[in-house]
Amino acid sequence: MVKSILIIAVLALAGLLLFAATRPDRFSLQRSIVIQAPPDKIHALINELRQFNTWNPYDKKDPAMQGSYRGPAAGPGARYEFKGNKEVGEGSLEITASTPAQVTMQLDMRAPMQASNTIDFTLVPRGDTTEVTWAMQGACPFVAKLMGVFINMDTMIGRDFEAGLASLKARAEKT
Repeated sequence: MVKSILIIAVLALAGLLLFAATRPDRFSLQRSIVIQAPPDKIHALINELRQFNTWNPYDKKDPAMQGSYRGPAAGPGARYEFKGNKEVGEGSLEITASTPAQVTMQLDMRAPMQASNTIDFTLVPRGDTTEVTWAMQGACPFVAKLMGVFINMDTMIGRDFEAGLASLKARAEKT
């Protein structure tokens, strides 16, 4: 009886590991919102990291987070190093490219697990509004694939993106 249970448990674990191995090697997710403000006003709230952190949902998750800014105040080379609680983690965010229509950032996490992801904010004028899309993509190592079997990362991170975009909308639409 014990031997049968052990064999079933080993087979179930092997099946789980094999299933996780078949998941994609890369991930991407995005959320969008329409904001009643011109692109240049929104761009300033993304392209300058001190402004970015006034609406960034991850900065709000840990009021005791330690952070420091390096490089220029805005645009390519602007960098933010952070160390927060387990929910936020530890890493850096750097603007790598910036045009009036898009800001690209590199997010390098050191904890709770190492990751290197690309973030793009795209601003598309739509009359007197702007459609803002927050997208992130990166590699999906085996541990992340295994976690993805149990946790829907798109839903979990997507909620944070939606909260951040709502906060960006509130700031940008203030007169």
